Amino acid sequence: MVSVLVDADGCPVVDKTIKIAQHFGLKVTLLCDTAHYMQREGAETIMVSKGADAVDFVLVNKVNKGDVVVTQDYGLAAMVLAKQGFAIDQNGRWYTPENIDQLLNSRHISKKIRQAGGRLKGPRKRQKEDDEKFEMHFHRLCEHALKN
Repeated sequence: MVSVLVDADGCPVVDKTIKIAQHFGLKVTLLCDTAHYMQREGAETIMVSKGADAVDFVLVNKVNKGDVVVTQDYGLAAMVLAKQGFAIDQNGRWYTPENIDQLLNSRHISKKIRQAGGRLKGPRKRQKEDDEKFEMHFHRLCEHALKN
């Protein structure tokens, strides 16, 4: 059975994810650390000790082939893909074997710029269109996961 796992720390689409997953009869698990603890009706919550990547490691150990993961972390998405899961970000972008290397490389370059004292522009303010795009693409991903 396909499950949906959410890297819930700072995730702006938790409620939308639960609503769409319930439409498909999918189990939802929210993973968060002690600083971001949340509970939502219709989802199980797993709280993890605070620490760098603590949620990521628990999540990747829970993901099974065919599961869907919602995350904005490229590294976590890469690990999910390696386990033959599906991954999507909060804006509806599917992580795929075709795009993950480029995303990881851009993250690496950005980190090097910041370490050298450079500044990068942060993400723009979330818009209603971002939520609509996520809903549409997450709905399609759930359909796709259930077919495979």
